[in-house]
Amino acid sequence: MFTLAHLSDPHLPMPAARPGQLLNKRITGYYNWWRHRVHLHVPEALAEIVADIKERAPDHIALTGDLVNVSLPQEFVRAADWLVAFDRPDRLTVIPGNHDAYVSVPWEQGAGRWGAYMASDGEPPPRGPEAFPTLRRRGDVALIGLCTGVPKPPFFATGDLGARQIARAAQLLAETGQEGLCRIVLIHHPPLFGQSRFKRLTDAAAFQAMIRRVGCEAVLHGHNHISEIARIAGPAGPVPVLGVTSASAAPDSKYGRARYHLIRIERAAGGWRLEVELRALAAHGRGCEPDGTLVFHTGAEASVIS
Repeated sequence: MFTLAHLSDPHLPMPAARPGQLLNKRITGYYNWWRHRVHLHVPEALAEIVADIKERAPDHIALTGDLVNVSLPQEFVRAADWLVAFDRPDRLTVIPGNHDAYVSVPWEQGAGRWGAYMASDGEPPPRGPEAFPTLRRRGDVALIGLCTGVPKPPFFATGDLGARQIARAAQLLAETGQEGLCRIVLIHHPPLFGQSRFKRLTDAAAFQAMIRRVGCEAVLHGHNHISEIARIAGPAGPVPVLGVTSASAAPDSKYGRARYHLIRIERAAGGWRLEVELRALAAHGRGCEPDGTLVFHTGAEASVIS
């Protein structure tokens, strides 16, 4: 059995910005943080989630983006330090979110600071978003990391994959499928229809068409800040698409209390069995507790067992 912890959208605390850094889209996000979001995303909740993950000692950890808020250079430095304290790059896979590309920032001053956590096996750290998709093999599991974070105009939080990234992802999924691996796609934006036009993945249709052709065992995402379940068509049956609540959500936030998902993966007859334990910040804000379990079988509908 392989155990994967999935968390997303930690939105680490915002440092103070210099006035000159706010002469762009950042000014609205910066104001929104100090007016509203600072009360929704609290470091105390995130610390409890991280402590619980460390206590559970999963085989690997997946973090699906939005470590920062308005892409200040000092935010990326703080996030790099936070990642080092969390776990080693070989045990923690990171992909960028839209807030990690809130405005255009030189890669080496932005998400590139986390390059070791994004690099494909045997490859140097990415030199830019064009390095995606990435591939990490861990036991019988293949983690395919995608990048949807692209700078957008004010008030837009949409994401793009692009035809090249989708084509390369199809190739990696086909190859790892032939190897008999359990293929887990990591993406920030949910690749689903019916999302807000201001927050959606613009090429969700192209992504879903690719999954219908080559398949995967699960898609893990963040972005919406809530734990949610959907399914998209795959060649061998429905593919689960699992979103997770923000890992820093305050106990009384509009998103519900912070969560992460502990996913136990094992081979089953003719495919894979994925048991997803939802672990939530305790109501009193200290420690974490189980908050339900889901079981998925490749090629079959998911069922709730507790």
